[in-house]
Amino acid sequence: MLKYSRIAGTGSHLPERILTNAELEKTIETSDQWIQERTGIRERHIAAQGETTVDLSVQAARRAMQAADIQADEIDLIVFGTCTPDLIFPNCGALLQDRLGIRNCPAMSLEAACSSFIYALSVADKFIRLGDAKCALVIGAETLSRIVDWTDRSTAILFGDGAGAVILKPDEKPGVISTHLHADGFYKDLLYCPVGPSKGFDIDETGRTPMFIHMAGNEVFKVAVKSLGTIVDETLAANGLEKSAIDWLVPHQANIRIIQATAKKLDMPMERVIVTVQDHGNTSSASVPLALDTGVRDGRIKRGNLILLEAFGGGLTWGSALIRF
Repeated sequence: MLKYSRIAGTGSHLPERILTNAELEKTIETSDQWIQERTGIRERHIAAQGETTVDLSVQAARRAMQAADIQADEIDLIVFGTCTPDLIFPNCGALLQDRLGIRNCPAMSLEAACSSFIYALSVADKFIRLGDAKCALVIGAETLSRIVDWTDRSTAILFGDGAGAVILKPDEKPGVISTHLHADGFYKDLLYCPVGPSKGFDIDETGRTPMFIHMAGNEVFKVAVKSLGTIVDETLAANGLEKSAIDWLVPHQANIRIIQATAKKLDMPMERVIVTVQDHGNTSSASVPLALDTGVRDGRIKRGNLILLEAFGGGLTWGSALIRF
């Protein structure tokens, strides 16, 4: 008999170092006003030298475990969403497993760019529904600062580092009600990082490996607004719900204009949208669990609330999760 999964606890972590718009004004041609008007971002957190994606995830995981009142040895599945792993292998899930002192359970990483956490949540939900896991740790974590070209205004203003986590446990009533995942590789050239172990790491004329994010911002914006609007309709229709049923929207924190467009699609006032992009920029797969944890810990999101999570990222990928918290 299929069970349901429910979020038992949330956690998040941001690096100590804060990079403000005012600091960026000193290194690239931009201004605080320009950045805020176009993105809503005021600052972003940057990992310290030697601080890795898994380092950030350890802190987020421990906070989620504490919130769920569980011990490490109760976790029997780890699904880790990231596009900035510590190593090619072992995967970040296994590295985190070791750091938490967990032995023998499945531990995997999943890469769908900014949608990675939604994809990871969907995978973990299926494990629990089928009875193959009883306590899953789901992570979204990134150190995007490692692949940002800090001389490129179009991307340097956007991205930051962070980690978010949730604990999923079985429940008799639906917690994760439904998930909806999509990708369209036709748009692969709109947002990508051009290197990898199979394709190679070419050296440019400066002697460096150009391992940087490339983004066609205007085109990504257009596809994101259309795709997220469509997935809102899909999620509501799949569950026979009206827009008014949603208590909170917890969106991917990429750009305030995209967030506003998705809220408008739901006829939802911004007061019912969890917005954290101003404080940490686009943290890719970490942004949804970061925002969720913020809403839970400041008391806005309460048990019983119906929440729509959604994200959009390189690939292009997008996804949603309808959750009864």
